Amino acid sequence: MKKSKYEINAFLGKDTEFEGKLSFTGAVRIDGKLSGEIFSNGTLIVGESAVIKAQIHIADMVISGEVHGDIFAEKKIEITVPGKLFGNIKTPKLVLEEGVIFEGNCKMKDLKEETNNDRAVSQKQTEGLSVLK
Repeated sequence: MKKSKYEINAFLGKDTEFEGKLSFTGAVRIDGKLSGEIFSNGTLIVGESAVIKAQIHIADMVISGEVHGDIFAEKKIEITVPGKLFGNIKTPKLVLEEGVIFEGNCKMKDLKEETNNDRAVSQKQTEGLSVLK
């Protein structure tokens, strides 16, 4: 097992299965099976033996196992060998090692900038409108 640069707050071992919603702070490593939803402003580490089927909203993610589902990462997604990702991603930074598998679409933009642009568009759309009571 590679030594991680992250301090792990929770660990889902190789022979464990979890189904449902997972939310956490800090860093969590998963080596087992998980299906459901994951929400965090922390770091999710997907070990080589992990199989995840989930919709994921995270700050940072490191994938060495297998992930099926869409990922919204506020900071970065890193996929290392032998990682596999099947799903669409939205992140400002993406790191792919040679030899990984990624099947899906990727949208790379500064997500904070995108949120501000959406607000500006919404504001423009409402200019000149009056509400009748």
